[in-house]
Amino acid sequence: MDNKGKKVLWELEDKASSILSEFMLRVTKFEELVSVGSKFLVGFHEAVEVRDCQRGLQDYLAEAKGLLNELNCFIDDIVIVLRTSNEIASDVSGHFGDGLVLQGTSLEKEAMELRSIQKPEVSDCASIMGTICSMVKQDYTMQEKIICSLSLKSSSAELQSYCLMWSLRPFINDDIMHHAWKLIPQL
Repeated sequence: MDNKGKKVLWELEDKASSILSEFMLRVTKFEELVSVGSKFLVGFHEAVEVRDCQRGLQDYLAEAKGLLNELNCFIDDIVIVLRTSNEIASDVSGHFGDGLVLQGTSLEKEAMELRSIQKPEVSDCASIMGTICSMVKQDYTMQEKIICSLSLKSSSAELQSYCLMWSLRPFINDDIMHHAWKLIPQL
């Protein structure tokens, strides 16, 4: 791969890393919002200002849905970067100038190895983002179903199980979330 191709791929890795970073910031906002929603749900369960809690939960759904839309936009962005990266990698690997395979210097190889340690590959960013987006969507869907099924006639046991499901968040895998944060280069 020539230096120009390497440079473009590095720039795409930078862009992918930046997209992942912004994506994870929105995921963090979603996480914080889930905590707020949980407080409204507990307030509803304890019959503390039920109307305010219902309104708060509806506001929660609207704001969470907005964050999901933002996450989907980041997924669209990373897909474009991934496609571009794949196209450039296949174009560059198919062209070797006058038919000679150019061997990189040991200094270039070291630089590439160091670079790969510092920045995740575009495909790694895309993969982890897709997985997290799927988890967050499932979590939101569960929460939406809980909120839509709430009523003043809901039994205490039913409300307690809703609170438990909300707090357990069965669709969120903490190991995957931690891994995603490790992919973001520290400045």
